[in-house]
Amino acid sequence: MNNTTNLQTLSDTEKTNTLTATLLPDEQRIDFWPQYFGNIPQWITLEPHIFAWMDRFCTGYCGGIWQFYTLSNGGAFMVPEANNEDTDEKWTLFNPMNGNGTEMSAEAAGISACLMAYSHHAMHTECDAMTEHYYRLRDYALNHPECSAIMYIID
Repeated sequence: MNNTTNLQTLSDTEKTNTLTATLLPDEQRIDFWPQYFGNIPQWITLEPHIFAWMDRFCTGYCGGIWQFYTLSNGGAFMVPEANNEDTDEKWTLFNPMNGNGTEMSAEAAGISACLMAYSHHAMHTECDAMTEHYYRLRDYALNHPECSAIMYIID
């Protein structure tokens, strides 16, 4: 009998802990990096490192505008804008370090590039706050519709 109650409680907890991503308005972009990453050593290098990871993974990537998102758990990430009006455009990514390739949305591609950059930056700086950012985004990725593709690329 208690198992049923515990399962119900777990289900209720999962419903209330759903992570959400919110697009940052353009007027708040200037404060994004210092607000969310300002206490992390060498935070100024994060954005170009994310661009570099996308360039490394996606031969079709040619730079461009990225959108900033915040997460309801305090995390943050960025996503490249589609090159055309097709918001359902699939991006082809290949990770030469693990030999895995897949197609995914721009959001999943951005999450993948951010997770790689966050992980490497956390190891390089040995900064617990950067590690926390990685896990906040990873928690969002684990519940993302394209979780399998994201994990396949970053594995």
